[in-house]
Amino acid sequence: MDLMDFDQAGLYFDEPVQAEVEALIAEAGAEYGEAAAEPLLHKAYFLAPESLMVLVALYRYYFYQHRLDDALLVAARAMAIVGRRLGFPDDWRQLHPGFLGQGVLRSMGLLRFYLNVLKAAGYINLRLGRIGEGRAMIEKLIEMDSHDRMGGKALLETVVAAVAARIEEAA
Repeated sequence: MDLMDFDQAGLYFDEPVQAEVEALIAEAGAEYGEAAAEPLLHKAYFLAPESLMVLVALYRYYFYQHRLDDALLVAARAMAIVGRRLGFPDDWRQLHPGFLGQGVLRSMGLLRFYLNVLKAAGYINLRLGRIGEGRAMIEKLIEMDSHDRMGGKALLETVVAAVAARIEEAA
């Protein structure tokens, strides 16, 4: 299965949202990088707590503010919501390639979104020094994406090289 096949795949930003929520996201975007954006995004979240568009906006705000723990919370929320929609287990560790077919039947776009969030959460964990958790997430991504369309192998190779360099420096 080609995870980069975009034919007939609905994407998260194609999902309809209330006009008020869309306006709040746009206003937060105009306040990019400013503290004033956060309450706007929170209000959008309270109005549409399962909107992927809202979660992506909130994630990006936290990520680019270097508030990685907050970004990780949003990523976990997005995985929970999308995982439910795809019929995935609550714990990403329980995923196996057999779930891919089920996910594709429900939504290729949501499946790709889920795997992208898994990769992002793995990356954030690595940045936070949680090497075991981050590596496990990236390895799960690679297990689910056997053709490496999401780029997990390169990320894992970078992690392995960095850990090896640290060990060598310590020796």
